This record gives sequence, C-alpha cells and structure tokens, in this order.
Amino acid sequence: MGTPEAPEILHELPGRLRVRPAKAALADGDLGRLAAALRSVPGHVSVRANAGAGCLVIDHDGRAATRATLIDRLSRPGRPAPAGAADPEGAPGGGGDLSPARMAFAAAAALGVLVLPRRLRLPVTLASIAPTLGTGVDTLVRRGVKIEVLDALSIGVAAARRDYFTACATQFLFELSEYIEASTSRRSDRLIDRLLRTAPDTAMVERDGTVIALPFAEVVTDDRVHVGTGDQVPVDGTVLDGGATVNQSSVTGEGLPAPKAPGDLVLSGTVVEEGRLVVRAERVGDATTTARITRFILEALGRRGHSQRLAEDLADRRVWISLLSGAAVFAVTRDARRLASVFLVDYSCALKLGAAVSVKTALHGAARRGALIKGGQALETLADIDTVVFDKTGTLTHGTLAVTDVLAFDPQAWPRDRFLSTIASVAEHSTHPVAAAVVGMARAEGMSHIGHEEVDFVVGHGLTTRVAAGVLHLGSRHYLVDHEQVAFGDHVALLDQLEAEGKTLLHVALDGRPLGVIALRDRPRIEAATVLARLRGLGIRHLAMVTGDRWATARRLADGLELDQVVAEAEPEAKAAVLQALKADGRRVAFVGDGVNDGPALMTADLGIAMPQAADIARATADIVLLDDRLAGLVEALGLGRGTIEKIRRGFATAVGINTAIMAGASLGWLPPVLSSLLHNGTTIALLADAISQDRPRSPRPS
Repeated sequence: MGTPEAPEILHELPGRLRVRPAKAALADGDLGRLAAALRSVPGHVSVRANAGAGCLVIDHDGRAATRATLIDRLSRPGRPAPAGAADPEGAPGGGGDLSPARMAFAAAAALGVLVLPRRLRLPVTLASIAPTLGTGVDTLVRRGVKIEVLDALSIGVAAARRDYFTACATQFLFELSEYIEASTSRRSDRLIDRLLRTAPDTAMVERDGTVIALPFAEVVTDDRVHVGTGDQVPVDGTVLDGGATVNQSSVTGEGLPAPKAPGDLVLSGTVVEEGRLVVRAERVGDATTTARITRFILEALGRRGHSQRLAEDLADRRVWISLLSGAAVFAVTRDARRLASVFLVDYSCALKLGAAVSVKTALHGAARRGALIKGGQALETLADIDTVVFDKTGTLTHGTLAVTDVLAFDPQAWPRDRFLSTIASVAEHSTHPVAAAVVGMARAEGMSHIGHEEVDFVVGHGLTTRVAAGVLHLGSRHYLVDHEQVAFGDHVALLDQLEAEGKTLLHVALDGRPLGVIALRDRPRIEAATVLARLRGLGIRHLAMVTGDRWATARRLADGLELDQVVAEAEPEAKAAVLQALKADGRRVAFVGDGVNDGPALMTADLGIAMPQAADIARATADIVLLDDRLAGLVEALGLGRGTIEKIRRGFATAVGINTAIMAGASLGWLPPVLSSLLHNGTTIALLADAISQDRPRSPRPS
C-alpha cells in the first residue's frame, strides 16, 4: 500500500488552516460531507467548506496533535458524515469566502478617484467595480433578474455618468455590507454547527480483557467502552467503573461539568474533562443522542416556515418592483442619478437573510435550552398554539412508580420488614415496573434476601413461587381472585379505598389466603403546576389531560393542576379523537406524550411534543423533542418560538417600510446614490444584528 497523498495547504496561520483535501479523502466528491466529518475531531473549532475553491477553512485549538489529526484525516478515506450532512446553501458551513482585501481595495479606490489624475480614474473605478459587474452579468445569464443584476445596473449607471466617486463609494458599501452579512450568517451557522456533532472515528473498547481501539461503527451494545480525560464519549450508556467530571454543554446546555460515578448515565458527544470512565454501551451508532440530534437539526434546516417562504417570495418580487420603478423614474425625469439611487434599494438581503438567520438562531437557542424543534414550520406553529393537551404518564408524572403503602393483613405474623423483604426477593426476578419499585425500596432500606424456590411467571398477571412459609402468589386482583381463587372479601373496602386514591396495587397471597397488599403510585412532577401556570401566562387558553389510566388515578393527579379538561380510560384512537374535536372548535392544539400509544395523537395534533425518554415512534412523529426530563423546557420553547416569529414579522415590516421610504426619496431626487446605498445597507445590517441576537424568551401577554 502506497503512502497516502498529502492534502495541499493553501494558507496557514496558528490555529487556522486553508487546505485542499487529498483526492482519497474526497472519494465521494462531496466537500460538505468531509467538512461535517471533520467536526468530530477533538480540538477543532469550526470547519467551513468553500465549494467554489474546492477547499476547507479549519479553525482549531492550535495544538500540534490536533493539526496532525486533521492532516491525517484529510489524506485518507474515512467514515462518511451522516446522510444529509453536506453543506447546502444556507446550511452550516456553506457560503462563500469573506473578503476583507476586496473591501479595503474598494475603500482605497473611492478615496483615490478624488485625488488621482483624470486619466487614471476610469481604470481604477473599473478595477473596483468589476466583481459586481461580472456577478450581475453572470446572474442575468444563469438565473435571470435578481438583486445582483440591480446592483450591477446601479453601479454601472454611475460609472457611465463618469461619477467615479459614487461608483467606487457604492462598491465599498456593497463590500462592507456583504462582509457583515456573511459574518452574521456565518455566526448563525456556527451556532447550529455546535449541535452537529458526528461521532469520533474510533472508540476504546474492552474485548477479552484487553482495551483496543475499534472503528466507531464496530462498537456494539453492552461493550465496555473506556473514556479518558479529554475524550469525547462515543456512546450513550451507564458508568460501570471509575469517576470523572463530564462537560455536557454540547448536549444538555449545562454550563458546569457534572460529576459521574458508577450507575450514572452518560451521553454521546459529552467530553470527559477530568478522570476516567468505563461505560456500558446502551445506545450505539445512529441510536446515540448525538446522532439523533444531528439528524433532527439537519432535517429541521430543510423545513422552512411560512414566514421564510413569504419573505423569499416577496424579496424576489421586489427586485422587479425596483427595476420597474427605476425605469419609470428615468422615463419621467431622464435623470440617471435618480435611476442609480432607485436601483440601489432592494429588499432581498434584509427579507431573505433576516428570516433565515432568525430561524437558525432560534433552533440553536431552543436546543441549548433543552428542546429540538423541527424547522421553521414547527416554530411558527408553536408560536400560534393556544391549547396544550398532556398525556399523563411520563409527562405530568415521571412515569416511574414509587411504593406508598406496605400492608400485611396479619402484621404480627408478618411484620413489615419480613413482608417487604419476602416480596422483593421474589419480585427481583421480574422486570415489570411494579416489581422494580418494590425491589428498589427494599434495597434502599437495606433488607436481606429471603430464600425461595424457582419463580414461575404468569405473563400479564403475576409471579408464583414457594417460600419457607408456603406457596406465594403476587399479582393483580384479577389474577389472584379469578385464577387462583383467593378470596379478598374481608379486605375489599381497604383495596377499593387504595384504588380510589389512584394507587396501583400488588396483591399477595400465601397458600390461597390473602397475605397483604403493596400500593404504588406514579410520582407527579413537582414542577407540573408551576409549568401549567406559566403556560397560561404565555397565552395558552385551554389545558387538558388525556390518559389511558383509570378515572380515579386521573382525577387525583388533576386535582391540583387546574386543568380545563380531563379524559381518562382513553384508547390511542380516543386520544386522537379528543384532539380532532378540539381542532374542530378552532383551537391550535399541541400534544405532549412519550409512549408508543401516543403516536396517533402526536400525528393528529397541530404540533406534537415528545418527552426525552419517548418511544422511537413518538420521537419520529413529534415536531419537538425535549432533551431534558423537565417540563420547563416546553415553556422555554414556547416563549422562544413566539419571540422569534415576532422578531421575523417585526423585521419583515421594518425592511419593507424603511426600504420603501428610501425608494420614494430616491425617486423624488432627495437621496443621492451614495446616501441611498448607505441607508439601505445600514437597515439590512441592523436587522441582521437583531436576527442573530439570542435574548431570553419573553412572555407575551395573553391575548
């Protein structure tokens, strides 16, 4: 095998490379995919693809090891980036080069034509404005009448009138505005780029007692993965051994590193700052949190909302308005100076870039606050929501059961400790949530294991085994009464009372006689009432809960939440029917759920919202996925969505209003070309600065 071809380094500064990759690294011919793959190299800051020049611009931490890794990756074929990770126009990494040199030359030319000999003024002007003229001609031939054609016409008219200063000064304003616009757009791209983390090329995996470096694609579930200081965690999993502080800001947005010890969960894409961990891989490859976030954001960037599409359509139509207005002004006045002033006014940049940058900034801001939003359309729908419907389990509750009552019917023969430890010793053989809760309590109280024979499972009903005292049965009342003929007659009132309190019951019998009962309840979220109150403060008029649980359980949870509507014992289709009825009443409905049975409701709602531990089908159908297991993320996403759409609409009205006023002034001859260009480009820059700002979500007054 020959030596890999080295990439061509076009320019290098400390911490910055401009490089043309080796052919082997571009086997698929896709520069954008290579750029996306390089973003997984530890120590880099950003990677930008310049498709026109066939090169990459890489900012990194300046360390020799980081540079060597990048050069190596640019020399050889590697694992491709996730599908869809190319850098399309307007996506992360896209766009042309920023050109301070061109901007400096245009400024020098504008000053030069004031003092240079007359014979040199035309050549200097043509050299300065040549890029704009060339772009205009190329655009006209390839794409028709666009804003670039207007720019070329306006600057060409000034040069033809021998108003060389106006032509050169306008060119400088073009270059300055383009530089600032590109910098602003690039900044919004970098915000999103921080979320697009591909996995590292390799992982340190323990196989047959030896730790070896394996390609990321070969890591499988239950592998023991070793992660050291400075390493990126390649999988989602549970810590088995070691201790470390882990920076989770790239995934959860937490500012402070979190300590991790055996039993704790770690997520892919997080970085070990200090210490070492051995992690049992539970989600690998495309199933990891990082991979799902990457797919989600890439899909979101392709989903434009109505405001974005409207802005783009209006911007294109306004090019013709400027062109026809200029022609009309010239036909009436025969004033080429006014013509140039009118042609210098366009709506395209402020309208198109303002909406796009606002959406990108909002997607990044929402993700940093714990919510993944599927693009501009979901953002707009979120802003218009007036009704939120919750599933109960896993949303308004944690979805995990906790033991509330341990009741032996003969406490003298079966004291609480003996009763609980016996039941837990049998229940630990089951993975059912009820069994897990009982075992968890017994272990927390340090109870000892009670011996028993082999456990028999009755699927969907319960467990049976023999202990020293006799044959033990655990399960539902239906199982013990109907299948095992256990009579609970003397205890029915107690059991009914516990069920009326919304509790789940584990019935226990010994040798065919009732022995006792363990009651459990799903833990309500402490923050649920506060979150619902904050949602009302954001203008949500109708709050509802739809659950498949019993009425008693649903009512008990709903008592302290001030819900407007509660529906219980609802099948998946019934949940969807409730949402259909709300929509038929003219409401804009969001549904929050996490289970497989929530799929129909998530698809029926105007906006589907999935909790972080949601089933795959719930995450796939949802328009928003919460990253953190807290309902507050919903409030923050709603506030951010409303603030962003308000910002887009405000920018839209401002751009149209101010540019129309500038055009009117130019048509009347009140604004010379240089001032017309200055006002127009200044407006665009101000709107872009507003679009890129990331204010905390504001709470609009209820409408």
